[in-house]
Amino acid sequence: MAAPSPPTAAESADTPATRQSPHIPGLPPELADATRDDAALRRFLHGLPGVDQVGLEQRAATLATRSIKKASKLWAIDTAIRMVDLTTLEGADTTGKVSSLCAKARRPDPERPDVPQVAAICVYPDMVETAVRELKGADIGVASVATAFPSGRSSLAIKLEDTRIAVDAGATEIDMVIDRGAFLSGRYGQVYEEIVAVKQACGDAHLKVILETGELSTYDNVRRASWLALLAGGDFIKTSTGKVSPAATLPVTHLMLQAVRDWRTQTGQLRGVKPAGGIRATKDAMRYLVAVHEVAGEEWLDPKLFRFGASSLLNDLLMQRRTQLEGHYSGPDYVTVD
Repeated sequence: MAAPSPPTAAESADTPATRQSPHIPGLPPELADATRDDAALRRFLHGLPGVDQVGLEQRAATLATRSIKKASKLWAIDTAIRMVDLTTLEGADTTGKVSSLCAKARRPDPERPDVPQVAAICVYPDMVETAVRELKGADIGVASVATAFPSGRSSLAIKLEDTRIAVDAGATEIDMVIDRGAFLSGRYGQVYEEIVAVKQACGDAHLKVILETGELSTYDNVRRASWLALLAGGDFIKTSTGKVSPAATLPVTHLMLQAVRDWRTQTGQLRGVKPAGGIRATKDAMRYLVAVHEVAGEEWLDPKLFRFGASSLLNDLLMQRRTQLEGHYSGPDYVTVD
């Protein structure tokens, strides 16, 4: 695919020629210089190594064939449960549905108190207050999508207000979406500035930057978007909104894991990755855990650095957990609260 054409003067009008970088201490000179102005940012992003598509996909496929030893399977399932951002992002969401989801987050299997809690609940901004109330006293994050989710197509003022509403309601994590139209048009400075501004609006809340990789067309674009989000101060990079197909894939997640690994090497800073959308089965989650271990490293096998954005994955993890403990599959009467 041909590289995006340079932005026109009109397209670049709302992006400063020079800018202040977010306060990221300890950046090496080449990274600090990369965000000096639009030209420097473009040079850096287009100077990243090109992605070997065949090699990437073969590596992802090879690692996907590896299995987790039976002795470690229960640990892996519990680790995956701890990494779940239990999500409901539907137009039909109600306070009752969110309250039920919070109860499930607190105690995923009512019959087994030893099952760990999930990492967070992820909801729309208007449901944050309900989630905060229902999760009071629990060590469970409240994540909210923001910035004109899922399209990211709105003014910066509206995106920032969207973020502030969620943070003021008690959200501890914000999942923002980048403007893919701006990115694909080569307006990297605009996307960068928006991430920086949203990060500032987050205050103490952590920021996950959704790339919507299914709309980025090429692996090279995924690599560029990952680094752009990291340079702008994103705490996590996230594959997808779950509203576009394809959503999360192993090759794309490999690329994003490489980005946070290399960011750590160059800066000493830890950033996280969140695949979201289409991860429904325990076997799929296990493949992602293998990828995390092999690509980024064991340190990322922690909900502070790796999450699953999912709505139905938890149910399968709970059923497989029972199978590991009881030696047989749960009967049809075994259900969990959705």
